[in-house]
Amino acid sequence: MRRPGTLRVQAALATTAIGAMVGVALQIPEASAATGGVTGYATQNGGTTGGAGGQTVRATTGTAIHTALCTRASSSTPITIEVEGTINHGNTAKVSGNSCNTADGVIELKQISNVTIIGVGGGAVFDQLGIHIRDSSNIIIRNVTVRNVKKSGSPTSNGGDAIGMESTVRNVWVDHVTLEASGGESEGYDGLFDMKDNVQYVTLSYSILRNSGRGGLVGSSESDTSNGYITYHNNLYENIDSRTPLLRGGIAHIYNNHYVSLNESGINSRAGARARVENNYFKNSKDVLGTFYTNERGYWQASGNILDNVTWSSQGSENYPAGPGMPSNTTVSIPYSYRADGASCVPSIVSQTAGANKGLRVSDGNCTPQTPSPTPTNPTPSPTNPTPTPTNPTPTPTTPPSGTNLSIGAGSDGSSKASGTSYGNVLDGNLSTYWSPSGSTGRISIKWGSAKTVSKINIRQASGGGTIASWRVVNNDNGAVLASGSGSVGVVSFSPTSLTKINFEITGASGAPRIAEFETYAG
Repeated sequence: MRRPGTLRVQAALATTAIGAMVGVALQIPEASAATGGVTGYATQNGGTTGGAGGQTVRATTGTAIHTALCTRASSSTPITIEVEGTINHGNTAKVSGNSCNTADGVIELKQISNVTIIGVGGGAVFDQLGIHIRDSSNIIIRNVTVRNVKKSGSPTSNGGDAIGMESTVRNVWVDHVTLEASGGESEGYDGLFDMKDNVQYVTLSYSILRNSGRGGLVGSSESDTSNGYITYHNNLYENIDSRTPLLRGGIAHIYNNHYVSLNESGINSRAGARARVENNYFKNSKDVLGTFYTNERGYWQASGNILDNVTWSSQGSENYPAGPGMPSNTTVSIPYSYRADGASCVPSIVSQTAGANKGLRVSDGNCTPQTPSPTPTNPTPSPTNPTPTPTNPTPTPTTPPSGTNLSIGAGSDGSSKASGTSYGNVLDGNLSTYWSPSGSTGRISIKWGSAKTVSKINIRQASGGGTIASWRVVNNDNGAVLASGSGSVGVVSFSPTSLTKINFEITGASGAPRIAEFETYAG
């Protein structure tokens, strides 16, 4: 048995007060607080470094934060902004410049890259004022509190989100923050941590989310499935009604979180989303995992979790709880290395590490449970109530083209969808999920925010559906037919074409065909 885990300090923001704690080992790296320690999916896609290597400036107002962004040499010049004090509407004004695009009443990180915002000294509080990340990449936010951001009433900021990301955002690490509200939507508040419209490679770690109707979402609607690759670990969710998080499409890794008083529902995987949920501790909560408020089902791989006074509702229309046993109905591979503490250790570790002004302490991942978890560590991989999809559908035998599948990370939509299927299923990399039209014919599309050159597609069908009799591939931008045929599909080649959306149209079939994957390739 491994020894109980210890905690380490990741940056030299803490002093002797932390070192005096029992069972805490100090480890002070040479790197500054803003440059090291990124974890989870934020390590992928080239990594997340924020403002490393750039100038460091101090800001005590929101206007000063905007000024620091706007006086850089360019919108991608690295910068670390150390924040101390209370940032509010009264001291946050729009600042203009060639390297920024700011606004009043919100911290606007728009059309920029390579920025770190970190709380220092006596702490940084964003009071009734949210942080908005849009069309940006390589952003780090650490050691700050964001509270009571409203979408209605007065004052309003950031659509009611404490931290919100949207419109082609890549590589964001949010760490050791405290996000809190004072009520739900009826009191004017929205989500604490929201992502929509093509946000990818994000990590939320060692943070507190509490006292809100909505924890956070990934995807603003059932058709907004272009978001994904999100890691949530070592966070405290407390007194939240729902969305911890809500996932629409994409992939999420959720481990070592402490959930307390989830009042209506917890992790809501829907619209083809796939979540790996492991070694979390759920306490005094209801319906902590499943698909809720929709018939667009999602999937999960659950293991090592502890359920402490968790209740479950009955399955019904638009309500598919995973409990009481939380069996897995998919598998999710994780591309990065990590060390998860045993779930029984999570409450203690999270209480000492999560949130702002905790000295950026982290766990070493060595804490092993002393007693067996009350939930199975290796749950049966079949669902209690099987989904309408086959457990192991056989894909159409094809040899995929070489190169990168451009559909991964793209968006998708279509003409219609049969009950229990989703547009996002054709680009989730999972052959156990699929899209079917509501009848025997229909359209499924892959779309991007900017033009891509495509010369091949690979249509991978799941077994059990109707047989395709005729089909065609169409450039949605101009309506040009790129290829057409009859019978089985598989790999289809055509002249290289630059486009933002490509359609696969089923023009004739016996029954409703099942499309497991719609892969696209440049060559």
